[in-house]
Order: sequence, then structure tokens, then C-alpha cells
Amino acid sequence: MIALLIAVAVAFATTVFGTPILIRVLKKRGIGQLIRDDGPFTHPHAGKAGTPTMGGIAIVAGVTLGYAVAHVRSEQIKFARTGLSLMFLIVGIALVGFIDDYLAVRRGRNLGLRKRGKATGELVVASGFALLALEWITVSTNLSFTRVIDVHLGYTLWFAFALFVIFGTCNAVNLTDGLDGLAAGAATLTFGAFMVICFWQFRHPTFYGVEPASTVDMAVIAAALTGACAGFLWWNAAPARIFMGDTGSLAIGGAMAGLALLSNVILLLPILGGLYVIETVSVIVQVISFRLFGRRALRMAPIHHHFEVKGWPEFTIIVRFWLFAGVCVALALGIFYADFIHLPGAID
Repeated sequence: MIALLIAVAVAFATTVFGTPILIRVLKKRGIGQLIRDDGPFTHPHAGKAGTPTMGGIAIVAGVTLGYAVAHVRSEQIKFARTGLSLMFLIVGIALVGFIDDYLAVRRGRNLGLRKRGKATGELVVASGFALLALEWITVSTNLSFTRVIDVHLGYTLWFAFALFVIFGTCNAVNLTDGLDGLAAGAATLTFGAFMVICFWQFRHPTFYGVEPASTVDMAVIAAALTGACAGFLWWNAAPARIFMGDTGSLAIGGAMAGLALLSNVILLLPILGGLYVIETVSVIVQVISFRLFGRRALRMAPIHHHFEVKGWPEFTIIVRFWLFAGVCVALALGIFYADFIHLPGAID
């Protein structure tokens, strides 16, 4: 428990006190967000052009430092293969986002890597993580979060499924990152839930068939992610002083997918990240509606922009979406605990 508190505190302090320094560096180099118009509507964020982006650098730095310091301070906590593999995924996928952000700023338009190049980068990192999980960690290839649902995929199918989950989650968070603090605030809640789940598995290893060292290491990373996102939110909340960019949104999405895959609660991820699912579905519905029927289902996609165009204040949308994310997280934790108490011998 002490290690978790250290990870949260160090990561939070790093982003709270380090982000202003990053803002000054980015402003000095002229690295600001570029806004483009989409469709027949004026982009709601046209007035935010020039706000420093690539704030995800602070988030990744906070997570890395929080994870490292927690191990230095707590002698009982050892670096585990699960934690190191997860850090590889977070840093690797953040690097893809950083390249995308950098090219967008350098070219002077809101287009960084081409879609194919960006997708390739994400899949390369995801493939490396999946191979580490299968060959180095020997992760369970079952998909389960309740005793009722327990599907065995096997090596090849799990590998392909892992790529799909990582790619989908990264881009879902990227779509959600459209309002000041929306993605960071929701991510803080989601990572807080992962911290609880991983620590619970650490405390009850015999029921979950996991190595305590592996689950506690993931819990430390989840704690660091919680602190880093909360600290970044201090500066990213409306009106944002800095945006996380693809550097941050891809790192957050990759971390969520990696935690779910390694803790074997992947089927719980769509509920834990319910907000991201709704945002992604809104875009899919918008595209299908326009291509099949020639009309838009929403005034603007993703769905948070739909409410902006309707006239809702930005802060109102953010808070209500945070509330929705909180309900989803609470529901997921309730399902996780309900599953636990039905395990044989869990409750005597």
C-alpha cells in the first residue's frame, strides 16, 4: 500500500510542478495546437489554436518517475516482467503519438503522420507488447471477468485480439480528447479502478491464479497513471493551458489496454472505459449514417462536439461526461467484486 501511495504522490507532483516548465519550453519553440474546421459547422475550438500541445510528455514522465521511485523506496516491491512490459507499451505508443504531434506542428497543419503510418506504428508497438506478454510473461490466453464467461483463445487468437484491443483503445481515447480535461479526468477515474483491481488480485493471489509480484507491480503503474493524469488535469482543465496531444492520448489508451490484458479483465474494459466506447460509437454511427443515408446522425462527431454545437457550455459537457465515466467505473468495480464473492471459498 505504501508503494501505491508513493507512486501516486510522485507522479502527481511531477506533472503538477513539471507541466508549467513544459508549457514554457513548448511556447518558446512555438509548439501549439492546430485546429481545422470539420464539415459545415465551425469548429467549437477555433479560439484555442496555439495552445501548447504534446503535454503527454509530462504524463509519461510522471508515470515513469512514480513507478521507479516506488520501487526504490519500497524494498519489498520488485520490478516484475508485467510492469516492465507495460512500461514498454506506454512509452512506445507515446513515442508514436509524439512523432505524430511533432510532424503536425512542423508542417503547420493539423495532420501529422498519415493514417497508415500512424496505424503501423501503433501495431508495431502493440505486437512487441503482445509477444512479451505471451513469451516472457506467459499471460493467460483466456478472456474472462466472471465465472460465467470464460473463453479460451489460444496463442494466435489472443495475439490478434491484443492488437485489436490496444489499437482500438488508443484511438478511442484519442477521439475523446476533444474538450479541456475530458480525457484526463475520465482516465484518472479509470486508472484508479485498475489500481483497485490489481491490488485486490495481489491480496488474493490464490483465487486469481496470479503471481503477487506481477499484480502489485501493475497496481503501482496504475497508481502512477492515476497520479499523473490527475496532476496533468490541474493544467489541462478548462480553460486548458496545455493539451496532451496524441503523445498523451495514445499513451493513456495503451496503458488501459495493457492493464486489462495483463490482469485478465479485458472483457471488463468496455465498461471501465464506457465513455470512450460511447465516443467511438458516435463516430462510427455518424460515418455509417452519412454514407448510407446521406445525412448526419449527430450535428458533429464525436458526441461531445454534438452537444457543443447544440449550445451546451463546454464545462457542463465535461462534468456530465465525467459523471457518466464515474458511473461506468463504479459499475465495473461492482461486477468485479460480485464475481469475487462468488468464487469458491472467497466468503466464508
